[in-house]
Amino acid sequence: MENVKELIRGVELDRRAAALLTGAACGVGALVVFIGKVNSHQAAMEKIQRARNRRTEGLQRAEQAVLRYKESTLETNKKLNCCTGILLESLDQLKTVSSNIEGLLYGVPVSIKENFAYKPAEKDSVLVEVLKSQGAIPFVKTNIPQGLLSYDCSNPIYGQTVNPHNHQKTSGGSSGGEGALIGGGGSLLGIGSDIGGSIRIPASFCGICGFKPTPGRLSLRGMSSIYRGQKSVLSSPGPMARDVDSLALCMQALLCEHMFYLDPTVPPMPFNQQIYHSSKPLRIGYLVDDGYTQPTPSMARGIREVKALLEQAGHTLVPYSPPKINYVMHELLVRGVLGDGGTNLLQKLKGGPVDSCLKGQVFPYSLPVWLKKTISFLLKPLFPRVSSLFSALCGVGSVPELWQQHADVEDYIHETVAYWRSCNIDVLLSPVIGPAFNFTYCGKITTVLNYTMIYNLLTFPAGVVPVSTVTAKDDEEVKHYKGNYQDHWDKLIKRAVSGGKGLPVAVQCVALPWQDELCLRFMKEVEQLVKQSRKDQGAHSLYGCTEFQVVMFDAAGSCLLDDQSDKFSLRPEPLTGDIKKQQDWQLLDLCSISSAITTSRGDML
Repeated sequence: MENVKELIRGVELDRRAAALLTGAACGVGALVVFIGKVNSHQAAMEKIQRARNRRTEGLQRAEQAVLRYKESTLETNKKLNCCTGILLESLDQLKTVSSNIEGLLYGVPVSIKENFAYKPAEKDSVLVEVLKSQGAIPFVKTNIPQGLLSYDCSNPIYGQTVNPHNHQKTSGGSSGGEGALIGGGGSLLGIGSDIGGSIRIPASFCGICGFKPTPGRLSLRGMSSIYRGQKSVLSSPGPMARDVDSLALCMQALLCEHMFYLDPTVPPMPFNQQIYHSSKPLRIGYLVDDGYTQPTPSMARGIREVKALLEQAGHTLVPYSPPKINYVMHELLVRGVLGDGGTNLLQKLKGGPVDSCLKGQVFPYSLPVWLKKTISFLLKPLFPRVSSLFSALCGVGSVPELWQQHADVEDYIHETVAYWRSCNIDVLLSPVIGPAFNFTYCGKITTVLNYTMIYNLLTFPAGVVPVSTVTAKDDEEVKHYKGNYQDHWDKLIKRAVSGGKGLPVAVQCVALPWQDELCLRFMKEVEQLVKQSRKDQGAHSLYGCTEFQVVMFDAAGSCLLDDQSDKFSLRPEPLTGDIKKQQDWQLLDLCSISSAITTSRGDML
């Protein structure tokens, strides 16, 4: 019996011990879980705080970067005289830019041509409002020529803008301030406007890329023009940058629901990435000399070299020549833009000084119509081109004649499209005016505008890509330049481009109306082939260097650089990948938008 009692007491003790051990274990377990939760919560709070700190630091560094960027811009302006004013309101915009973190241009400083409306002076133009909604920071406005109807860039208020590659040359115009600022490294991305080459000519002169979209693809609301109501030759706003990917990114950002809402007259056509990223071989028309203005030696060489590269890449090249170029130049282009005989422009210039770059251009406008007709009649036997120009400067005499002029433009567009399709081409490779002119010659020579202005008349999208620089041989061959007419204007061209060694040489890429993405894709093809060719020849970059000052953040505001350096080495060739991923970065103070796009992991696309 005692043994049984002992056994029962032992079992009870074991149960108590087990209960105590179990309770202790549960307590320890609960403590461990509690401590784990505390630690987890603390770790989460630390992560949240770190993210907040990164965000704060990111915005602080962004503000510092904008300030440094403005300092860089000011230095560029001192050399080139390309800005009309710093937009100090951009610093206030930095306080709210984080609300647009999903924007495709988040944190990108953008320069704006002077003729685009910007607060607080007045309501923002549609494009400026859309840029802001996409996270861009308009920070400076840039110089334009007096009257806007010029491909130079000088006015009595701000003076002459000079070329970033040679200060004895013009930057081109009318978006000349944009061309000089971007070409001189003072801006990443700019917005210009183009009625006869006003984006493409300064892009050519300054060695950057510029794109004139199909008229009507981007909103014109809030953009000042030479004069409203002129419908024969249409103006287009467009982007300017140092590479084609940046142009495409800007177009994608602008072609959004916000712009379509703000301006319902714009067709709601978002950017077609599939066309831009396509790689199928193209049938490419090529034009060396249209028979009206003989290209300068470097212009012609640029076309020949790019044609060879395109053929080597597997594309088919087809000869092309625009129909009726003499008739088009005088009767459709000049008589169309100056349907009033230049009266409206002269009225705007009345009462103030006329800039030296414009005097030679506007003097014939001031002559009475009877005198213009007389000069045209007298010069016709000896100088047929000068004669035709003076006749066109008489303008359109009546409303029925104006309607007929518009009908003639429509007929020419349809005729050109039919000829284009008979050649069975996708795009066109064409010369663009260049190299940069010596001062005052732009106002004396309107004949060279045939290579750019014709695509405003036709409403074709067109863009410019730098492909080379003027060689000593090119400069020597200029001395033997004759021109197709060997008249006064041909002699002036010879003087205008002399001394151009080292200046940029560009080509022009063209597509049919509304095929803007195809035009950009063709521009990208040319850009890549030229860079690859230069790399094969041992050159590292067309312009500039391969190391840039950058401040870069991911979508959470996290800096993508180490704490020891704000330098970031880049490959000179542009990067490729899904353009949608470009919303995951914030980039400031960089020579090219697309050259250093990163994902939120810091990986190259």
